[in-house]
Formats: sequence, structure tokens, C-alpha cells
Amino acid sequence: MPTTSVHDLKTLILSFHAVIAIETLEEQRVADLLQVVARETGLRFYDWTITQGLVRRPEGQAGEAIANSSGPLELLNSIAAGAGQGNSSQGNSGTGIFLLKDFGKHLKDPTVIRKLRELSQRFSQTPSALVITGSSLELSDELEAVYYTLEMPTRDELYEMLQAVVRSLNTQQKIKIDLDAQALGEILKALQGMTLNQARQIIAYAALTDNRLSREDIEDIQARKIKFLQEGGLLEYYPPQDNSSEIGGFSNLKAWVKRAQVGFSAEAQSLNLTPPKGILIVGVQGCGKSLAAKIIARDWQLPLLKLDAGRLYDKYVGESEKNLRRATAMAAAMAPAVLWLDELEKGFSPPSESNDGGTSQRMFGTFLTWLQEKKEAVFVVATANDLSKLPPELMRKGRFDEIFFVDLPDAAARKVIFEIHLDRRKQDSSQFDLQLLVNQSAGFSGAEIEQAVVAALYRALHLNLPLNTAILQEEVNSTVPLSVSCREDIEALRAFAQERFVSAE
Repeated sequence: MPTTSVHDLKTLILSFHAVIAIETLEEQRVADLLQVVARETGLRFYDWTITQGLVRRPEGQAGEAIANSSGPLELLNSIAAGAGQGNSSQGNSGTGIFLLKDFGKHLKDPTVIRKLRELSQRFSQTPSALVITGSSLELSDELEAVYYTLEMPTRDELYEMLQAVVRSLNTQQKIKIDLDAQALGEILKALQGMTLNQARQIIAYAALTDNRLSREDIEDIQARKIKFLQEGGLLEYYPPQDNSSEIGGFSNLKAWVKRAQVGFSAEAQSLNLTPPKGILIVGVQGCGKSLAAKIIARDWQLPLLKLDAGRLYDKYVGESEKNLRRATAMAAAMAPAVLWLDELEKGFSPPSESNDGGTSQRMFGTFLTWLQEKKEAVFVVATANDLSKLPPELMRKGRFDEIFFVDLPDAAARKVIFEIHLDRRKQDSSQFDLQLLVNQSAGFSGAEIEQAVVAALYRALHLNLPLNTAILQEEVNSTVPLSVSCREDIEALRAFAQERFVSAE
């Protein structure tokens, strides 16, 4: 059982925090943690649901139901009366740890609130606690509840779960375990960022598929993890090997990334150096800012997590910030990892630009706090197109390790970009007059060059001809790039950034 969570909860209870609120869907995990706390403190452990009432849970024994405790008020009266018996191994009547599942839904009754306050006042002078869990909790300030954040399962928890799953499955059918230490470590790493229940389902499925748990299951475990994350809707997950992207130019950025990689090494840790925090990449649309995140994750062989700020927003007050905290907690659990925030301005507009009741401002504050205080090796790659919609505090020195400006690609970079997109589509780039195409595409972004190649291929297929320089040149000449249609905006961005940020090229 993880010592950190047990220690934290034990400290809260012994320091007279009478009401503890835990927002989570992992009820059983909370119960297991509190059972350990109860054992270490000598307190008795109870849990309650509206369907079963209050049940004493002696460790390793069957539960003992407490009569007349099903309703919320009956429950509180039962606890106030000592739950019908002494509540600790020392016989201290009226003390214990009480896990109240979904109890927040019953706190609209003023009588229930009053009774809970009375119990809270009594428990504030004795080492006992009412622990309220639920998927979303909004408790009245008068209850003086302390909110405890349950971190994602640790490696030790996942290992204990894996052993328990194998033992359970072996009682039904024989499961062969064929894992060396390295393969076991890779499986546990693949499970990080999942809830215990999700990880349990993934392991059981992998083992039952062929009655065997081995290195060959790692790929399937990662695939099912991706599915879970996508269903959750907060993060998109890209495994380290799921990336064959190439990018032209960006010589300064590539050199910086290569130097920064040592920050994740054991040598850096031995010197008490914190891992690199992250970078902000600003610049013209379509010039490879987003692609840079994929390249960094691939070169560092780290999983890439994409956070879409638009998915975080919820119509209910406070839920958007909770979604952001959940997303960053998942990223922290999967560290070391690269967290990619695309088009940052869409999620964190300054108050003058937003009309959402202050949600964007609170989200921005939550993100800044996490970015400043995070200890885990989560490297943030944030991108932005419109600096005018970003809070100025975000660009203060020290928020990110570096801020890079991406301009339109120069001639050398455009040549590489043509080669990349031609070769990717099975065209021999050496058979094209690249210098002519480079000259004709001055002012093009990387995305515009790619689109010209794709459109030219479609035209060649329509004409039933192989793609050649003339067809591609015709497509380039028919394109109106952003550097023409949005000339003033790009020039203003360039003038602002060139004196303040490091050039990516």
C-alpha cells in the first residue's frame, strides 16, 4: 500500500481534521487506504452507502451492519451514539474513521447539515474523521471540510494490483507469467496514468486473452490505455514509437532540445537539478509548431500527451478547473512525459478577451500554479498563434525554460520541407527542380507547401500523369499564402517577437 497517501490521510485524521472530502470515482481504493490508516491508528473503520447503511469493516473479516443507519440523518445519529459500540481497539466510544460514499448529495437538508456540523465539532477534538467521497463535491464552507487530492496510483500500487489480479485469475484458470524485470517495469510504466480499476481491467484482459502475461502484451496494454484516455476525453496519448514525423528547419530549437535532454538523466538528478520545465513556441500558423512537440517526444523517447484546452471546459462552475487538475495529475502519473498544449490562447484568454464568468482566468491561474510547482518530469510544449490573446504573465521569464519564435521558413528550410513531403508520398524528390519550387514558394508556410504537394498529386492522378515539376509549380503559383492574405498580422507578430523571443531557426 502506498506510504504517501496513507501518511497524508493519517496525518489529516490525527491532526483533528474532522471532515475530509475526496473527489474520486475510486471508492474501493479510498476504502483500502483508510483501512490501512485504521490499522495504524487503532481506529475502527466503517463505510456507508444509502443502500447498505453503515457497516463496520474489520480488516480481513466480514462486515458488521449497524442497525437503523440507512438514511443520512439516521447515519449521523448512529455515529453520534457511538455506532452502537466502541469505535476503536482501545474502546474509545464515538471515535473512528467513517467513509461516507456519495454523501454530498444529501447535504441539501438543513437538519442533516446541522447534525454533520455537530459531529464535526466533536470530532475536531478527537482523532476521528468523516471522509466524504464522490465524483464531484461542493460542500458548504460552514462544514470546514479539507479537500484531499487522491493522486493517481503509484508504481507500488500498480504492482500490488497486478499480483492480486494474477492470484485471482489463477483460482479460475492457470495464468502463466513470463516476465523478466525489464518487461515487468515496462508493463507498470504502461499502466501509469490509469485508475486502479482501469489498470485492473487492462491486466485481466491481457492475461485472459491467451492465459499468459508476457512482454508481447505490452503493445496491447498501451493500445487499451489509449482507448481509456480517449474515452476520458481530457488527454490524447501517443506512445514514444508512434511517431515518424520530420520537420524542416528549427535548427536553434533542435539544438536546445538536444541540450535539455540531459536534464532527465540520472546524473542531473544526482546534482539535485530539476527536470526541464517546458517551452512556449509562438509564431505563424502552419509553420510546424505543433509538429515540434511530436519531434521532441520522439527524440527523447517519451510518451506524448496532447491536452486540448477546449475539452476541459464544462458548463458547471468549477468543473473546468477540476478537469484541468485531473489532466495534469494524469500527466504527472505518466512522467517522464511530454505534455503538448496546442493553441494555448484558446484555453487561457485574458479577462478582457473572455466572457465566461472568469473561468478562463481561473483556468489560467490553475495552470500557472501547476507549471510553477510541479516536481514531476513533465515537459510542457505549448504553442500559440495569437500573442494578443495570451495573458502577459504567461510570457514572464521563468514561466517556461525558453520561448521560441517560429517565422516563415527560409529558402533552405523550404527545400527540406519539399523533400520531406515528396518522399513521404513516394515521390523521388531528386527528380524535381527543387530550386525552382523554392523560389516560387517564397513566403509559404510548411503547411502550405504540404498542401501544394498533396493538391498537385491529386491533379496528376486526375490527368493520369506522373507528378512532375510543372504540375507542382502550377499548384504553388495558384496558392495565395498567409504571408499575402494576412501580411499586416504576420509583420506585427514578427516585429513583436524578434526582440523578445529566441528564433527557432
